[in-house]
This record gives sequence, C-alpha cells and structure tokens, in this order.
Amino acid sequence: MGGGFPIDLVLFGLVAAFLVFRLVSILGKRTGFEQPAEPVRPDGRPEGRPESMSAPQPLRLVPSATEAVAEAPAAARNLPDAASPLGQTLAAMSAIDRNFTAQRFLDGAEAAFRIIVQAFASGERTKLHPLLTAQTYAAFEGAIAAREADGHTQQTEIRSIESTAIDHAELVGTVGTITVRFVSDQVNLTTGADGKPMAGTDAVTEITDIWSFERDLAQSDPAWRLAAARSA
Repeated sequence: MGGGFPIDLVLFGLVAAFLVFRLVSILGKRTGFEQPAEPVRPDGRPEGRPESMSAPQPLRLVPSATEAVAEAPAAARNLPDAASPLGQTLAAMSAIDRNFTAQRFLDGAEAAFRIIVQAFASGERTKLHPLLTAQTYAAFEGAIAAREADGHTQQTEIRSIESTAIDHAELVGTVGTITVRFVSDQVNLTTGADGKPMAGTDAVTEITDIWSFERDLAQSDPAWRLAAARSA
C-alpha cells in the first residue's frame, strides 16, 4: 500500500452509514403491530389501574361494540312512529342527550343481548357486572352460583336474532327506561354433573325476551344497563 488517502475505507464508511440510516428509518416507523407504551382499555382508559366493582366499565350501546358478536347480521329493526306517544318519549330523551337515537340504541341493545346471554351461560361474572344494574346482577350471580353448586352446565348458542323492537319507553326526570323485545333462535341445554340433560333441548327454539334498560341521560356516563329481563 502507498501512503495515499485510504479512499476505499471512506467508501466502506459511507455505505455503512447509509445502511444504518435505512435501518433506523424503517425500524423507527409504527407498522400497526407494536404494542402501545401503555395498554389501553376498550373504554379509552389505560390498563393497570385497579377498579372496584362499584365502578365497572360501561357498555356503550352503539354500533361500534368491540365484541366478535357485533359481526353477526343485524336483526330487523322495528322503530316506533315519531308521532306516537312512544316516539315522543324517545324524542324527549334525545333532547336531553343529543347523541341518543332509537336506531343507535337498538344496535347497542342487540350487542348487549348477545354478550349478556353468552356471559350468563358461561358464568362470566366480570363480563356481566358492568352491563347490569346492581339488583339485576345480584339475581344473575345468584343463579350462576346455584348452577355451579349443583354441578350443572349451561350451553347456549344464539343462532340468529330475527327482530328487535322498542315496546315501551319511560322518562322520569332525566332517568330513561327503554323496554326491548328480542325475538331470537337459540339452542339452550342444561346438563348435570353426569353430563345428562337436565333442562332445555339441543334443538333450535324461537325465544322472545323482554328486556328493560335504564340510564340517567343527564350524566356523562353513556352506559345503558339491564334493569329487568323476562321471557314472553
């Protein structure tokens, strides 16, 4: 080698610098697969903050429910006539909460129906609690506890929801109550500890459920919670 300037080392250095720059520019981009620095809950609050049962995550009765069941075909919507007494009550609710509409409510009510029915069958208390009023949760939890004590297992599958309709609406002050009629095709079967059928059937059966949801529309909490449930 002569004593001239090492041009080959300069070229290698430039190539290495270019490669480092390209790697940084690529690895520094968010591709959608990275985990956020602080995991976020579906309701927008960061994970890791303990919550008591008295402050559950609310279910927002809107079409964007983040459950897999939300991908199921929507049922037929039976909306009340705006000029009817029922329609006027719903309009009064909308006057209190500008984000409220009957269509949006029914979309969310159907999502809640699917979640609650499945959660009750599988005994998922943590899913049920934020969706029910305190009194209704106590009744559901008692039924689950009794089923578990007896060693029974409930199998429930919603094959389809044929229709949802608002049967009744009431507004007392700013507290609204809306009663919804769900007509669905379900498979319900309860088996004993020995695996033998105890109640229900593995055949598809049409079931009509009447559920009432309530909410204080003047509050910032947008959650409607199940206050009563019965079969027609």
